[in-house]
Formats: sequence, C-alpha cells, structure tokens
Amino acid sequence: MKTTLLIMAAGIGSRYQKTKGAKTPGDPSAIKQLEPVGLHDEIIMDYSIHDAIQAGFNKIVLIIRPDIENDFKERIGNRIEKICGRLGVEVCYCFQTLTDIPQGNTVPEGRTKPWGTGQAVLSAKSLIHEPFAVINADDYYGKIAFRQIHDWLILPHADQAIAMAGFILKNTLSDHGGVTRGVCKLAEGHTHVIDVAETSGIIKTVDANGKIGAAVQTGEGSDMRVLDPESYVSMNFWGFPAKEGSVPWYMEVLDRDFIDFFRTMVLENPLKAEYLLPTHIGGLLREGKVTVKVLETGDKWFGVTYQEDKAAVVESIRGLIERGVYAKELYSDL
Repeated sequence: MKTTLLIMAAGIGSRYQKTKGAKTPGDPSAIKQLEPVGLHDEIIMDYSIHDAIQAGFNKIVLIIRPDIENDFKERIGNRIEKICGRLGVEVCYCFQTLTDIPQGNTVPEGRTKPWGTGQAVLSAKSLIHEPFAVINADDYYGKIAFRQIHDWLILPHADQAIAMAGFILKNTLSDHGGVTRGVCKLAEGHTHVIDVAETSGIIKTVDANGKIGAAVQTGEGSDMRVLDPESYVSMNFWGFPAKEGSVPWYMEVLDRDFIDFFRTMVLENPLKAEYLLPTHIGGLLREGKVTVKVLETGDKWFGVTYQEDKAAVVESIRGLIERGVYAKELYSDL
C-alpha cells in the first residue's frame, strides 16, 4: 500500500527570526527548518524522512512557500530527491500561499501570513490519494512514532478515524521560552482523545527538587495556570486513513470547513485568524464526528523553536548517533 508523509515546511518561524536578527520574513538565513544539526549538516527534516522511509512510508510530500523554493531545494530538496529516487520513494512539492482561499473570498487588507496548518494540509489535496500522515518540519519525533503511525495507517479503519502520536507535555518544552501545544483530554483507559485544546505560551517550570512542570501565563503579571506535565499533547503528528486511489475523507472535511472558517473566524479576526489542525480536530471531536486513537511513543521530542534551542538539538542528535540509533552516514542503512 502507498502511504504518504506530508511535511509542513512553510512556517515563517517568526520567534526564531527575531532572535537571529533577520531583516525580512523571507530571509533564508533565518528559516529554522533549514538549520543544520547533524554530523554532515543534516537538518531535522532529514531525520524525519529517514525514519519515515525506514517505517515503510513510500511517498513524501513537502509543503513549502514559493519564496523559499530555491533555498529549500538547494539545502535539502535536491539531495532528498536523489536519495528517495534510489529507494523508490516518490517526492512531491506543493505551496502554501496567502491567496489560496475558498472561491468567492478575498484576502483581507493588511493580512500578510498564510492561514495555518489546516490550510497547509489542504494545499496538498490534489497530490494525496492514499493514507497519509502529517508532521511539522522542525520537530524531531523519534523512530517509534513513525512506525506506530505507519502500521496503524495500513490497517482497515472505520470512517472518520484519526490517529495521533501522543507525546508527554514535559518532554516537549523549550528551555528558552513559551511553546504552543495541543493539550489533550483522554478517555478512560488513555486509548483515545476526547478533546484537544490548542494552548500557546506554555513554559517549562522546575521546582526546588528539580521536578519539571508546565504553566501558562494568564495575565500581564505573574498569574500562571498550572498544567499537568504528564498530559498528552499533540505535536501535529496525525494519521489519516483513506482508500488507495481516492481523496482521503479528512481532506474533504477540511476543505468544507475551510469555507466556514472564512464565514466566521476570518470575519471576526481578519488579520490573525488561523485554521489550525488541533483546533479543527478538537471541534470534530466535540461534535462526535471523529475518533482519535492515541499512539504512545515514549520518545523525547526536540525541536528548534528558538535560536538558543539549536545547541541542544545538535547535542541530542550526537547522542543518538553515539548510541547507534542513527548511522554516522544517515541514509546508509536504508
């Protein structure tokens, strides 16, 4: 069975750019997805693609912005195409743009950024006719997550079934600032999600005994809402089944609800409204329209949210290589 990994690599990474001192949103030197972290200048995306192919994915779709196409292909795309060609893995590109919106709508005056991860996935609708998984380009998920999602995708499923790679909140925090996570509420038995709440500004806390916690600042002062550090969170690693040769059902639902998003959220907040996967899936859950299976990973996430995160990512990659998780020549074992 053909299975696709859809990689969302169109994000501007505004917080990262700010710390790098980029002058413009399109400055390639500040595109965090292209930062080298491996022994041979591999980027985080290399490790995701490697793990996906090893798990059994045989098609890669890359979502990028038109303004970074040349830099992206020079940095990783051309190299990945050669590697995937050797392994019989298909590679495709699509573009997320501000103007790719439902027919009959116009871009609000002053709007400068695209419409979020939901719109990003929709940009690949014409390219995907098989079960697929979605990930962020700048997150390291670990081998277990790819194996679990892939193996779940190739099983038969009831309509409106979704899978989510479940990460523990305390394992997904940055030492250098707030992060956004889809905080999950699980059913009894911890096998299925019953709600997802996109939560921004989550910061890492450490008590006097060194125990890691998490909190969200709720006001301008020091008021904090404490979160359970053992909560499951979404890191935008989702699995969507489909009958091979047909458009996945989730693409159809996402497309339909994008029209409603413009009729409601965009009218209320035209410059900042975002069509986000966790928010959309959370809404479907509350309406009883989908089921979301939690696939526990146990792996520790890491990623580059802030420029200061890069050193820790490089160190983590080195540690994985030293323990034999990855070969020194990354793709040599495929």
